[in-house]
Amino acid sequence: MDIIADIMLGIGAIGAAIYCMVLSRRLRRFNNLQNGMGGAVAVLSAQVDDMTTSLNSARDAAGQSAAVLTDLTERAEASAQKLELMMASLHDLPDVKQALGPDVPPPDPPTDPAQHQSTDVGNTAPPMFFSHRVMEAAE
Repeated sequence: MDIIADIMLGIGAIGAAIYCMVLSRRLRRFNNLQNGMGGAVAVLSAQVDDMTTSLNSARDAAGQSAAVLTDLTERAEASAQKLELMMASLHDLPDVKQALGPDVPPPDPPTDPAQHQSTDVGNTAPPMFFSHRVMEAAE
């Protein structure tokens, strides 16, 4: 009985050694940097590093853009306040009739350049912003 137990123990030890050799080969192939998962892990690690640097640069650019936009918004608000103040001060100006006096007629309103016809013979230049379209009658 001792001999059978020793034989079984030897067969078990040989089986465990073969199993360890097979696992060692698989692990070596798995960690191979060119073909196995080790290469994939190394590539993914490099990509993660690249993405981290890209994310940090994008975060910095977004922070700078936010600072510029904040500055521009503050300037726009200050300009809007100035314009509101100017518009409010225009309401305080007197009318033209009150400023000129009751006896002086108000100035003529500006005429539309499209309706303006030049009566001056020496002035041959067309008025500014005048359309040069000529309408012809249909035959």
